[in-house]
Amino acid sequence: MNAQKNQADHNFLTNKEKSIITISSNTAQGKLPELKTTLNNGLDAGLTVNEIKEILVHTYAYCGFPRSIRGLQTFMEVLEERKNRGVNDIVGKEATPISNGASKYERGKKILGQLSKTPQPAKLSGYSAFAPAIDTFLKEHLFADIFERDVLTYAQRELVTISVIAAIGEAEPMLESHLGISLNVGWSPAQLKEFAEVISPTISDAKSKSAKAVVEKVVSK
Repeated sequence: MNAQKNQADHNFLTNKEKSIITISSNTAQGKLPELKTTLNNGLDAGLTVNEIKEILVHTYAYCGFPRSIRGLQTFMEVLEERKNRGVNDIVGKEATPISNGASKYERGKKILGQLSKTPQPAKLSGYSAFAPAIDTFLKEHLFADIFERDVLTYAQRELVTISVIAAIGEAEPMLESHLGISLNVGWSPAQLKEFAEVISPTISDAKSKSAKAVVEKVVSK
């Protein structure tokens, strides 16, 4: 957890972190012309090719395969255009193979407990009890298969997550939950407020107003 946490040691978001927000938001909304611009900005800010691939793959867990795949296809176009201009982008590291022999369910349950700083109950409740399959998919796939990959840190993955949730809208309880996790993995209240400002131009006024209200609620606790 300490290695993945990568706790932020600055008071403001870097250009790389701002790019994670705008790439994720534009991908989630299918704004492909705007995405092209933000993908170029992200590469210019220092994100590697593999980091951006991982951002785009991560988005599918929150906005679906169609948006994620269109994002990846757009990224392929951007890389080809940059290559034709003589730009050699840094590819970056690949994900380290998972060597943990525990079941994916138990690994995912442990990661969720670390992220939320909440012990995971032995008995399912709420929507997990109503549809146990979703609990299995969340723990085995989202929190094991995806969050366990080390191309991005937990902090970066949460930045992708809150950006997608804010961009799709009408999911305030989930946004509130992941903003809380964002604090747990190292983002400061000031950085989360800045997140709301950075994502605001990429989403509607209504979504921006809602996201800012949820951020204020979380950081004021």
